[in-house]
Amino acid sequence: MVEKASRLKITVLKRFAPEEIFDEPPVKGKLPPACDIYKDGQVFYVEGNGDMPEGFCTWAWDDITKDVETLRFHGNFQWFEEPGVSVNCCTDGLRPVVFKIERV
Repeated sequence: MVEKASRLKITVLKRFAPEEIFDEPPVKGKLPPACDIYKDGQVFYVEGNGDMPEGFCTWAWDDITKDVETLRFHGNFQWFEEPGVSVNCCTDGLRPVVFKIERV
């Protein structure tokens, strides 16, 4: 019997601005501010169909999809003591956003 995919909660834990990461800018030019797509503490839900939540950044979604799929289908990550959870970030090297993903 195939188990039904789980619903997930994605919480924006922290958005980083370049000056929080680098003492000196790694590239020339004006650096962007912290990501303005999200707000710290913002919550999104992934329903059983696994579609990207409305308002979620497509680049960030692509970065976290592997862990989203693992958790949706009842997998766990051995490096987290708590089952059904993962912490991931988007790959924007200048202003990453960190997410907590949880089965609910």
